Amino acid sequence: MKKLTAERLLAALSENRRETGIVIHAVYQPVGGRGGKIMPPTYPDGPYLLEDRWIDGVKQKTVVLDQAPSQANRAEEALLLARDTGRLELPIFELSLQTDVGPVRLTSLDFPHRYADAYLRDSEIDGKRFDASEYGQAIRKATVNDVRPLYAREPYSLIYGAWDSHRKGRWPKFARLYTSMMYGLDPEIGDRRGGRMDPTNLTGGVDDASKAEQDWKFVPHGEKAKGTKLSEIGHGNIAPNKTHGGVTVREIRRDAWISFAGLERLRFGDASPEAAQLARATLAALALVGDRLAFGRPSLWLRSGCDLARQSEVVGLEREGGEVEPIEIDAAEAIALFTRLRDQAAAAGIVMETTVVPVTPTKQLADAIRFAVTQAAPGSAD
Repeated sequence: MKKLTAERLLAALSENRRETGIVIHAVYQPVGGRGGKIMPPTYPDGPYLLEDRWIDGVKQKTVVLDQAPSQANRAEEALLLARDTGRLELPIFELSLQTDVGPVRLTSLDFPHRYADAYLRDSEIDGKRFDASEYGQAIRKATVNDVRPLYAREPYSLIYGAWDSHRKGRWPKFARLYTSMMYGLDPEIGDRRGGRMDPTNLTGGVDDASKAEQDWKFVPHGEKAKGTKLSEIGHGNIAPNKTHGGVTVREIRRDAWISFAGLERLRFGDASPEAAQLARATLAALALVGDRLAFGRPSLWLRSGCDLARQSEVVGLEREGGEVEPIEIDAAEAIALFTRLRDQAAAAGIVMETTVVPVTPTKQLADAIRFAVTQAAPGSAD
C-alpha cells in the first residue's frame, strides 16, 4: 500500500484526472463485542431514523447512527483541538465573552453556519460590526468564481459547506466537499425502562417547585397540591417508564468521501491554473486531516451508549468505474501533506492565513449568551 504524496494528490486533481475522489470505508462493532446494544440519535417522531439502503447490491434495513452534519462537526472539533494543541496552524475567528460561570469561547470551527453565521454577523472587530470590518467585507465578496477570500480565512466553509440564509439578498451556496455518515445494518429495536430510586425513599411534595434552588418548603404526603411532587425538583422516586431502548445491529459502517468534482467547481479568480490546482489539493488535504484526526483512531465515541471499535478500514483514491487504489495515511502524515501543499499554494500566490482574529459580541448578543449560560432552563428552546 502506497503513501499519499503531494505529487500523487496533485495528479489526481489534474485536468486529465481519472480519479473521482478520496473514499473511506470502515466497519465497526460495539466496544465489548459484536451484538452489543448501541444508542442511535433520537428524533421527536422516531425515536430513531430508519431507512432502506442498497448494500452490496441487496436492499437492507438500516438505522442512522450519525448524519453528515454531525460527522462534519466531529471533524471540525478535532481540527480545533489540533490547532489549540499546536499540531497544525489554521486561521480562525474567535469570539470570547466572560460570564459569571466562566468564559465562553466560539470559533470558526464552532459556528453552525460557518462564515455566514449569525454569531459573526452580530459581533464586532475593533468597534465595527463584523460585516463592515475589513475581514467581513473581504469574505462577503467570495463567490464560486473566486473563493480566495474564504480560502484565506474560512476554508472550512468550502470543505463542510455554507450558505448565508440570514442576510438579505442572494448569496452563493457552497456545497460540502467532504461527506461522512455512519449507519447500522439490520437493526433490531431494543426495549428499556428508565426510572430513579431515591436513596432514602423520600415522599411528599413541595409548596413551590420554582424555589427548588433556594428555600422550597416540604409538604408531607397527603397534603401536596397537584404539580408539586418532590420528583419535580430532583428528589423522590420515579417509577420505571418506557424509554427508547437502543438497537442491536449486524454491522456498523462508515462511508466518507472527498469530492474531486466538487473541488473542480471552485474557482480562484485570476490565479494561474497551477496555483488553483495547488489550492484545491490543499483543501482536499485539510479535509483528510479532519477525517484522520476525528476517525483515524481504533475506537470512536459517538454518544452515551454508542462506543464503537473499528474492525477494518480502507482509505483510497476512487477511479472511474469504482475501482479503489488503497492509500496509507495517518493524522500526522495528513498534517504534513496539508502543510506542504498550503505552503506551495502560498508561494504560487494563493495564501491561507494562520492567525486568530478576535471578535467581540454586540451587547445584544452578549446579553443573550450570558442569559443562556446562567439563567435559561436546561434544555429550553424557543
